[in-house]
Amino acid sequence: MSTGSIGTPQQLRDPNYTPPLMQAVPLGIQHVLAMFVSNITPAIIISGAAGFGFGSDAGAQGFPDMSYLIQMSMLFAGIATLIQTIGMGPVGARLPIVQGTSFAFIPIMIPLVVGKGPEALPVIFGGVLVGGLFHTALGTIIGRIRFALPPLVTGLVVMMIGLYLVRVGIEYAAGGVPAKVFGKEEYGSALNWSVALVVIFSTLGFKFFARGMLSVSAVLIGILIGYVYSMFFGLVTFEGIGQSWQRADAFGLPNPFKYGVEITTAAVIGFCLMSFVSAVETVGDVSGITKGGAGREATDKEIQGATYADGVGTAVAGFFGGLPNTSFSQNVGLIAMTGVMSRHVVTIGAIFLIVCGLIPKVGAVIRTIPIEVLGGGVIVMFGMVVSAGISMLSDVVWNRRNMVIFAIALSIGFGLQLEVMNLKPGSPNALQYLPDTLRILAASGILPAALIAIVLNLLLPEELADEATDEVSGGHAGHGEGSLPGE
Repeated sequence: MSTGSIGTPQQLRDPNYTPPLMQAVPLGIQHVLAMFVSNITPAIIISGAAGFGFGSDAGAQGFPDMSYLIQMSMLFAGIATLIQTIGMGPVGARLPIVQGTSFAFIPIMIPLVVGKGPEALPVIFGGVLVGGLFHTALGTIIGRIRFALPPLVTGLVVMMIGLYLVRVGIEYAAGGVPAKVFGKEEYGSALNWSVALVVIFSTLGFKFFARGMLSVSAVLIGILIGYVYSMFFGLVTFEGIGQSWQRADAFGLPNPFKYGVEITTAAVIGFCLMSFVSAVETVGDVSGITKGGAGREATDKEIQGATYADGVGTAVAGFFGGLPNTSFSQNVGLIAMTGVMSRHVVTIGAIFLIVCGLIPKVGAVIRTIPIEVLGGGVIVMFGMVVSAGISMLSDVVWNRRNMVIFAIALSIGFGLQLEVMNLKPGSPNALQYLPDTLRILAASGILPAALIAIVLNLLLPEELADEATDEVSGGHAGHGEGSLPGE
């Protein structure tokens, strides 16, 4: 979109500038399109893991619990975004930061809810509530703890989050977890995969060969094309869409403590630890916005306000049955691409999200999306999470010390992921003798990897002798800084 008629270069770099409404509205909606699918996906994944999502018996009632979680995802993404853009005292960066439901907490939430139905949700929301308050408190010290989370740690964690989730994408594309568990013949069929591949190739086509809003919303367009494609094979029917639409109310307010709140040690520890990672990600997003949009470094006040808003937005969402919120990195790139730094543009997008969250019929349409269609979309999204982690790791100086830290953290964390994921129910596992709380926290592999990386990074000396790693590297120790092959 051309910025010539929107404002002068000085105005476009000013967060407080308000572009003409005719340009501001489409720019705000563009921000929503860029994050819409990513924002509702965690609610769908948690519903499926708990057993009241796609493919479950809850379908006879129209997936009411999943629909509510989707509705809350839209509503509180909008509210949290307003907290960032408008601000409340010290809370909020007053920058064009788009908030949305975080992928980072999914590996923590799945072990807490798997197979337990809606009855497991109070534990989740207890963790969200306490984790949000803890995240808010981090705002007071965020500048002093950043040293403990360098790119070596954050890149590893983000990469492992993506690796944990890619399996979900494959299962969805093949037909969904219930179809797999019950051994249905259609699981992994050519039809299911064709639907997912249509979404993937459509997304790639629009991302690389379209421009402007079409490129930005490529995942959403790919899902829409897959949705239409699935209609031709009976995976979606107009009758089913009509029934879902009729079941849903035209307007609905959030219910405080709809599922209740239960405080458990595993949930509290898991959510609080992941809040560290989420807080550092937000610091990176704030810095990216100010550099890409205004050509300057973020101020301490902006970083602190953004962290406060992250935590407040998450805690408020947990109070009403919403999942953790964080800043969305894809929208940081969108600001750099459009060159429009106005926080009021993002405020318009936030209002659009809030309106969608107050209309349950929007969620009613979303829940008619076939699981295979969503699978194609999340394969792309979760692959991008892995890529983002690798990109963060590219900032690491890969000397022998950092290679050893990365190797040990990855081996234990990813090894636990693979071992626990591939187990059959009731079979022995590597964590079976741990107390319940530790077993749940270790099952994702992410928290053990993060803790190992943090501790080793703080304790190990800055330099390791060459011979200290040659023995354990099998001849692949690489080269220290400034050395050349053959030196």
